[in-house]
Amino acid sequence: MAFDADLNACAALVEKGDPDRFAAAMASPVAARRVLFPLYAFNVEVSRAPWVTQEPMIAEMRLQWWRDAMEEIASGEKVRRHEVVTPLAEILQPQSAKILEQLVVARRWDIYKEAFEDAAHFEAYLDKTAAGLMWVAASALGAGEVVDETMVRHLGRATGLARFLQAVPALEEQARIPLVDGRPAAIRELAEKALAGCPSARQIKRGLPAQVRPAIAEAFLAYPILRQVVRQPQHVAAGSLAVHPVKRSFLLWQWS
Repeated sequence: MAFDADLNACAALVEKGDPDRFAAAMASPVAARRVLFPLYAFNVEVSRAPWVTQEPMIAEMRLQWWRDAMEEIASGEKVRRHEVVTPLAEILQPQSAKILEQLVVARRWDIYKEAFEDAAHFEAYLDKTAAGLMWVAASALGAGEVVDETMVRHLGRATGLARFLQAVPALEEQARIPLVDGRPAAIRELAEKALAGCPSARQIKRGLPAQVRPAIAEAFLAYPILRQVVRQPQHVAAGSLAVHPVKRSFLLWQWS
């Protein structure tokens, strides 16, 4: 089954902007890629919108464009023609489009230099961004009522936290305050809490139908990254959280 121009464009965006999710999508069946690539391309575009300009107003306008696009899909209105929005409109239910709209709203934090208000604000950010994206992917792949949304969102938040902790040095270079509490002990506690809420391999196998599992394949690096943080939280500030390429390949195979 050949991809059309829009899906090829989405895949190219993800390959360039989000290599880990690209690898997870490529390890998935072709039918799942038709869902994952538009979603991940959307996430790439929204994630980088606050960073392509130093002008907050322009960044706000970029995010508003994506919010308006999700509102069009959610409301059933005529949807604007766009290489990412058009294939998204084909796979999203109205409720999923509303979840992605909230993802866009949450990304407003990235525009400004203020810290998160508290731990609850940070968790909500992870829930609306990484967890929301993972749940929408699961829904689009047929999760329905048979899949525990709480389980998927726990895994999504853990994956989002792992990625966020890897990005801490880059955020600090941009004069951002990424963590509510940057002490090693507090960072370790964040990772421990995230791991405690994650499902086991057995729970995933029992709780997710095979056709839905590609939605969570992007979590293939979350567990080892968070375990590194638990063992040596100082790696966060040092920017040295990483997984060996051989182990990375094995984990990708294991999760796909």
